Amino acid sequence: MTSQKQAVALKIAAICLFAIAALHIAIIIGGPAWYIYFGAGKKMANMAAAGSLYPVWVTLFVTLIFTIMGLYALSGAKLIHKLPLLRTGLITIAAIFVLRGLAVLHQTIWHFQNPASVPIRDIVFSLVALIIGILYAYGIVGRWKR
Repeated sequence: MTSQKQAVALKIAAICLFAIAALHIAIIIGGPAWYIYFGAGKKMANMAAAGSLYPVWVTLFVTLIFTIMGLYALSGAKLIHKLPLLRTGLITIAAIFVLRGLAVLHQTIWHFQNPASVPIRDIVFSLVALIIGILYAYGIVGRWKR
């Protein structure tokens, strides 16, 4: 049985991912300025401004991926039925977020060498990813300690 603390870690990770998925819906609603602010780039923002559905579909796809990752966390916490390839899914998601989060080291080092080159929001995004990855990793330990 998954320990209570590790199940809570996975629940928190799921909440974070559902919040990130909701943020992506807000980006669609927010339009071109939001696409730029959250790092999608000027090309996506220009397509959104021109009324193209491409940015909407890409952002909805990303929203779906974050939602699925959140569902895997809930499955790992045993709050919903067991999803296919649960162990592989949880390990893969943890690895993705830890690796993305470790980018904060590179960003921080670069930031101090050239302060204007890395927006603080990018460092914050990396830290959030690292925290989510750690929550997943901690939750995984509970599932397979037995």
